[in-house]
Amino acid sequence: MNKRILVLASGTGSLAQRVMQAVSDGALDLEIVAVLSDKQAPVLEIAQTFGIPTIYLPVGSDRSEWNKALLETTRKLNPDLVVSLGFMRILSAEFVKEFSVINTHPSLLPLYPGAHAVRDALADGATKTGSTVHWVDAGVDTGPIIAQLEVPIRPGVSESELHEEIKIVERALIVEVLQSYAARGKL
Repeated sequence: MNKRILVLASGTGSLAQRVMQAVSDGALDLEIVAVLSDKQAPVLEIAQTFGIPTIYLPVGSDRSEWNKALLETTRKLNPDLVVSLGFMRILSAEFVKEFSVINTHPSLLPLYPGAHAVRDALADGATKTGSTVHWVDAGVDTGPIIAQLEVPIRPGVSESELHEEIKIVERALIVEVLQSYAARGKL
């Protein structure tokens, strides 16, 4: 029986699209039970083109209510693994305690956690960065590392160019990690 994953995403969906394509092509033996977003984002339209159920769960003014709604929604879907792909929300401690959650991050953690990792690496004068897939815990990008790939930082590269270079590596890395999960049933 295929492992069931829930994808959380907030943006354009390039990482999620790569995972959906790998599932569609048979390269990834998983079932995506839904794509959930906190925004009316392009990722929801992409999921619909793949025939994957979508859930729009806006945060609103009461974050604790949203945390409860996310928890209840995820319980109903009953995924084996929650995969955060560009989901720009910190998950509650209760959520990450109840569900196994992995995330991609555009740096070589523990370096440059948080929402501005690419900018931070450039500002620091780093010569390399990369992509990390890690377990999500109650902190911000502090969970145990599952896999990493390096990306050299070229002299004079812009933040947007570097971010695109990292995304290329990130797409390959998340599929590789999920293939391992599908084959072994664990990470």
